[in-house]
Parts: sequence; structure tokens; C-alpha cells
Amino acid sequence: MQHSYEGLDRGGGFSGVGLLRPLRHRDFRLLWSGMCVSLLGDGVFFVALVWQVYALSNAPTAFAVVGISMTVPTIGFLLLGGVVSDRLDRRRVMLAADVTRGVVVGMIAVLSLTGALRLWHLMALAALYGVGTAFFDPAFDAIVPEILPKEALAQANSLDQFVRPIALRLAGPALGGLLIASVGVGAAFGLDAASFAASAAALLAMAARGPREQVPRTSHDSVLREIGAGFSYIRRHAWLWATFVSAAIAYLLFMGPTEVLVPFLVKNALRGSAADLGLVFAAGGVGSVACAVVLGQRRLPRRDITYMYVFWTLATLAIAGYGLAHALWGLMLASLAFNALETAGTINWATAKQRHVPASLLGRVSSLDWLISIGLLPVSFALTGPISAAIGVRTTLIGAGLIGSVVTLAALFVPGVRAIETRRPDRPPESPLPVLG
Repeated sequence: MQHSYEGLDRGGGFSGVGLLRPLRHRDFRLLWSGMCVSLLGDGVFFVALVWQVYALSNAPTAFAVVGISMTVPTIGFLLLGGVVSDRLDRRRVMLAADVTRGVVVGMIAVLSLTGALRLWHLMALAALYGVGTAFFDPAFDAIVPEILPKEALAQANSLDQFVRPIALRLAGPALGGLLIASVGVGAAFGLDAASFAASAAALLAMAARGPREQVPRTSHDSVLREIGAGFSYIRRHAWLWATFVSAAIAYLLFMGPTEVLVPFLVKNALRGSAADLGLVFAAGGVGSVACAVVLGQRRLPRRDITYMYVFWTLATLAIAGYGLAHALWGLMLASLAFNALETAGTINWATAKQRHVPASLLGRVSSLDWLISIGLLPVSFALTGPISAAIGVRTTLIGAGLIGSVVTLAALFVPGVRAIETRRPDRPPESPLPVLG
């Protein structure tokens, strides 16, 4: 949706008109509080999952298989998740997804604590977890502009990018590493399960959403027709489809190598511990937090798409730093650089979607964003093991960063990608066109 830039991201104190402005709104405050707790648990979960998989089978292929088990169901259900989030109360959709994922992680915790956990258990339960994610993420993306006025959206996205890395990449991994080292991996899974309960409680406390503006439907409308409306809207806007396609290719190149090989480097090449892995993730959190604080106090640039692509290109290039690092501090530096640069681009991307995409389509556009962007992740996970075995772990990471950055930057030069930068900011949002047939 198109919104005026007036009043967004003014300079000022941290507690004045900057990051904390969205917290004046009760429902966002509840959503934000539950998200903080849940993200902290997610940070613990990722370290626990990595360490548990490598304890069961100390090979990159094992973690790649678990990653595929989680991402394939997410990809398979994302389109349905987007339609559901546009049809139903998004708060209830998120609540159901949180309960599902909390039960799944609780089952992993019980199996781990009793010593009964096997790799196939993780694969099956990770698949259920992925289904929950497919419904939660589109609903979360779409509910923010529903509960906040348009002048608070940029601050909300900056606040999200401030809190998310603190919990998911800084405090969560550090806490997870300490828990695993002192109590055991099962307790870490248990903490994440409890965090979903806290998030669900916050969602229950939010007000039920009233009717919202919808694309007019006939009695013959179907899920496929509504998905088609989302595709039709994206197809008409180069800044959307070009970003989705470039992200899909870039993620194919670097997501599998970073998710699988960085933990492998810490554990095997550097002989590090779970706490050391937590430090690498935590360094990335520091970079993201610093970036979010800076952007939360500044006006986002009018040429937001150009800005976004430049920083995403530099972020992807920073992945090569993982392959060049031969000490823990080197991995931490690469993590800090990647996450700081990635956060700068993401804040602009989230705000651009909320400003320019009609509210009635935002859930479906967000689900298609997730689907197209991560659609090739299972392939990335599947290829990481054999490619790293053939050319080496470090070479794989360096190549992923170099080639991925070229792919990312190339999308900026697709005709029409920067068209919204020249559009008047007070122009009303474009109405979605119906899908015929």
C-alpha cells in the first residue's frame, strides 16, 4: 500500500518518536511481548537442534536431511497459509500455529530427556513444525498493518529487527549453548516449548479482529482462485516478482551452506563447543541490533528498493567470510557483518510491502514471498553435503557468497524494479484486479 513518508522514522531519542512508538498500541504491545519470548525460545531451539543432530550423526548430510524435513512442509503449506490468513482472524491462525509447534517441540524434549530420540523422530517432528510455520508467518506479516496506524509501520519493522536478533541470534543461542553445556539438550528443547505457550497466551489476550476489507468474492471463489489473485498481483509488479526470484536463487546458493556448514566448522574444524556456536550466532545478533537501532531513529531513504538491494548484496558477499575464517573470532565477524547488512535490507523490504500491497492481499503476497524465496531450500540442503564433500567446506561457503551476491545485485537492474521509488508517496494504493476464468 502507498503511504505518506511524512512522520516516519524521524530522528529522535530512543524512547521518544523512535523504536518504541508502536508500543503505545495495546495489541501490538501484546504481539511484540509474545514474539520476544517465542523468538528467545527459537534461538535456543536452533542451537539445540544442531547439537542434537550432530550428536546422533556427526555428518553435514544428517542436519541437511532434518532441514529438508522442516522446509518441505513449510513450502507445501505456505499458499494455503496465506489464503487462511486473509480469510480468517489472523490472531487465531497464529494461535493455532503456536500451539502446534509448542506440542511438537515438547515431544522432542521428552524423547531427548528419556534418551529415546532418534534421527527419524526429528525428521517427522520437524515436518510438523514446518507446517505450523507455514501458517504463522504469513499471518504475522499481515497482522501488523492491521493493528497499527500507517505512520507507525516503519518503526514497527525496525523494532522487530531490533528484538528479533537479540532473542533469536544473541540471547537465545547464548542461553541455548549454556543450557546444553550445563543441563543437557533436552532441557533446551523444553524451554522452547514453554516459549510457545507464552506466545499463545499473549495472542489470547489480544482483541479479536473485526471484519476487514476483502476482495469481493462470488459463491464460486475457491482457494485456488484466491491464490491466483495473489499471483496476478505479483506478476504485475516487477519489484515483487524480481525480488522473489532473486531471493530464491540466492537462498539456493547460500542458505544450505550457512545453516549446515557453519556449525560443522565450529564443531569439527575449530573443535568448539555448543557455547562457541552460540557466540557465533550472538555476534550476528549484535550486528542486527545495532543496525535496527540506527534505522529506527532515522528516516528510511526514498530510494528504498535500491538501498535494499545494495545492502542485501553486501550481506550475501559477507557469507564468503565464513569460508575465509580460521578462528572463532573470524566466524563471529562474518556473522556480525552478514546480519547487520541483511537487517538493513529487510527493514526496507517489510516496510515496502506494507506500504504498497493492498491489505486484502497482504497475507497471500507474504505467503508467496515465503514460498518463492525458500522454495529451493530443500535443494540447497540436499546439495550442501555432496558439494562440500567434493570441493571442501570452506570453498563451498566462499563460492556461495560470491555467486549469490552477483545474483542478488542483478535483480536491481530488471526493468520496473525501481518504479515504486518514483511514485508519489501520497498516491492511493492500487486496487487488486480480479482473476478471470
